[in-house]
Amino acid sequence: MLDTLIFDVDGTLADTESLHCAAFNAAFAAAGLNWYWDESLYTRLLNVAGGRERLMHYWRSVDPDTAARSATAIDRLHADKTRRYAAALAAGALPLRPGVRRLIEGAASEGIRLAIATTTTGSNIDALLRGPFGADWRDRFAVICDGSTPGLKKPAPDVYQAVLTALSVDPADCLALEDSRNGMKAARAAGIPVLVTPTSYTALHDFSGAMLVLPHLGDPALPMDQLIPDAEHRWVDLPTLRRWHHGTLFEAA
Repeated sequence: MLDTLIFDVDGTLADTESLHCAAFNAAFAAAGLNWYWDESLYTRLLNVAGGRERLMHYWRSVDPDTAARSATAIDRLHADKTRRYAAALAAGALPLRPGVRRLIEGAASEGIRLAIATTTTGSNIDALLRGPFGADWRDRFAVICDGSTPGLKKPAPDVYQAVLTALSVDPADCLALEDSRNGMKAARAAGIPVLVTPTSYTALHDFSGAMLVLPHLGDPALPMDQLIPDAEHRWVDLPTLRRWHHGTLFEAA
């Protein structure tokens, strides 16, 4: 039985990656660095989970000698990037992806628990969700596991296992929503079925193992161009999620 929806954040709740990339580039310029991440490079860098980890990986690739001595500088640079990203979100720079708000509110009204499993920081989540849901947005989620959660980053299953432990829930009673291969692999490694909605940054990933891959969740005002398997509408609703989830468990059995 579908008991819990677990959401990734970046790329899943909102198409945040372009804003993250712009914030990184602004922080580089402010620090006097001649680095610039274009879309192609940032797409490759997204294979490294976590913004600080992504920054460290890049620094090591372009200047390995100073990277080994630059933990404090990386922390400062990442903190500046995070401030710039939060300021852009506060200015209303980014909407939620189609269907996200509708699904969150519908699940809550029907007693389905909501959780977050992400590698991003708590401050980034707050900056994103405070606008659409208000200052008490955390009240909507039974548990929030983020980049501060102990363990390895995705594609390791640690953050999903932390959610399962905190909620004392069977992975078969959950459904994860992700946008990337690393996220999908993390959820599947924890035994959780996954619905994937890629972005332009992750559209070419291999999503073998996902329950289903869709361009977005859709809305009555913004339906998908394509028909959705076993769905009454061209958008994802809770009855459809329950059918897909039940079918996945049946196939696994």
